[in-house]
Amino acid sequence: MKKTLINYLSIPIIGLLISGGSINKVSAQKFAYVDSKYILENISEYKAAQEQLNKISVEWQKEIEARYAEIDKLYKSFQAEQILLSSEMKRKREDEIVNKEKSAKNLQKKRFGVDGDLYKKRQELIKPIQDKVYAAIKDIAVTGNYAMVLDKAGELSILYSDPKYDKSEEVLNKMGYKASK
Repeated sequence: MKKTLINYLSIPIIGLLISGGSINKVSAQKFAYVDSKYILENISEYKAAQEQLNKISVEWQKEIEARYAEIDKLYKSFQAEQILLSSEMKRKREDEIVNKEKSAKNLQKKRFGVDGDLYKKRQELIKPIQDKVYAAIKDIAVTGNYAMVLDKAGELSILYSDPKYDKSEEVLNKMGYKASK
C-alpha cells in the first residue's frame, strides 16, 4: 500500500520536475532510459568481477563457519567435561570459548560488515566498471541532448517505455561491447 501510494505520488512530482517547476513553461525535452542490469550482464569484465566476488565470499564464509564449528566442538567438550573440572579450569575454558566467539564475530564483521573486506573488494572490482557505464550514459545524454536518462532496472517504476527510447544497446556499443542476445 505504502509503495503504491509513493508510486502514484511520484508521477506528479516527476512531471513537475520535468516541467522545470513551472506549469506555464512549455519546452520539448528529450528523455531516454537504459537498463543498467542488462548493460552489466553484457560486460564480460563485470561477470568476471562478480564471479571473483562470489568465490572470495564463499571462501570467507567457509573460514567463519570453520571457526564456529571449532567453537561448537569446544563447547560440547566443555559441557561433557565440566563436572570433572575445577572451578578455575571451568572459568579458563569458558573464557577460551567466549574469546573464540568474539574473534569469530569480529572476523565476520571484518569480512562482511558495512565497510568490510567484501564491500571494499566490490568497490575495487565493480566501481570502475560502473564508472565506465556512467561515463558512456553521460556522453550519450550530452550528445543526444537528453534532459534525463532513467534507469529501468532501478527502484523508479516506469509504467510504460517505448523501446525506441531504450539506449542500453547504444551504451554497450559506446563501451565496445555487443549484447549477448
